[in-house]
Amino acid sequence: MQFGVFTVGDVTPDPTTGRTPTEAERIKAMVAIALKAEEVGLDVFATGEHHNPPFVPSSPTTMLGYVAARTERLILSTATTLITTNDPVKIAEDYAMLQHLADGRVDLIMGRGNTGPVYPWFGKDIRDGIDLAIENYHLLHRLWREDVVTWEGRHRTPLQSFTSTPRPLDGVPPFVWHGSIRSPEIAEQAAYYGDGFFANHIFWPKEHFMRLITLYRERFEHYGHGTASQAIVGLGGQAFIRPNSQDAVREFRPYFDNAPVYGHGPSLEQFTEQTPLTVGSPQEVIDKTLTFREHFGDYQRQLFLVDHAGLPLKTVLEQLDHLGEIVPVLRAEFASGRPADVPDAPTHGSLRTAAVR
Repeated sequence: MQFGVFTVGDVTPDPTTGRTPTEAERIKAMVAIALKAEEVGLDVFATGEHHNPPFVPSSPTTMLGYVAARTERLILSTATTLITTNDPVKIAEDYAMLQHLADGRVDLIMGRGNTGPVYPWFGKDIRDGIDLAIENYHLLHRLWREDVVTWEGRHRTPLQSFTSTPRPLDGVPPFVWHGSIRSPEIAEQAAYYGDGFFANHIFWPKEHFMRLITLYRERFEHYGHGTASQAIVGLGGQAFIRPNSQDAVREFRPYFDNAPVYGHGPSLEQFTEQTPLTVGSPQEVIDKTLTFREHFGDYQRQLFLVDHAGLPLKTVLEQLDHLGEIVPVLRAEFASGRPADVPDAPTHGSLRTAAVR
């Protein structure tokens, strides 16, 4: 079981002070969060990809390459790589380069994002979103696995005897998770390729994501990649932790109430009841996180959003200290009773070993 954090890289005013960090401060804060994640014993740091204010992570490979040079074991991932608006040739080459620089500590979550205007900015039509996701990933999948590719599709110019460079490290492409908030087509795509499925699991009730994950597991088995219980599932989540639950609620409430995405809507109490958000003591976070296995089955990766809504860096780093304390408990609890045939989360090492068998 892998545990980590992800960031969407929003530049949001702190509602308790009114101060908005600069873009430079926010970018450097994201790096500090990644370094702290490794320090406290987490496994994964993932950054989103956005091309519009108030977000700053427009170039995930630049950030992750910098983090790779300053870490030793942290898996570097994306919370979303925009498979719809990025050229799959550029994705193939950029992430293979990053894979070499990071000695294989790289994987990706493919997604369509949640910003409609990004499509015309990159010359695409949002009405083609699902088709772009399917066609572009099909090409990317081939580019990483075939030395010479000849290809023709609907949404980009054809390729004739093309070789993307560099080739994947050790001949093993980065592992891919397909991320979705709402689309069964993406769960189907993940199952078809035998890739991972990452359910955002942040803003909607668990029943919605249970349907998507059940579909993915059933189709994973249908395509012959293993049993439904052996499908590779990742989940998002969100927590705000203080030793005392009352202090956690009191401190987090103004950030929740003014958050760009869920502020000015349901109350904090309603939101924590209906979604994975946990605001409370370490034990409360442990208890709620453990219920995820009851809802979704044994799974492989749990990522927490900890730096959203204007939280100052000092507070976020304190959150990581708390996560560092509870993750060993979560590891032990999730390992307890885990069936022997449920696979671990894929890594470059495990994929390389499987490739030579």
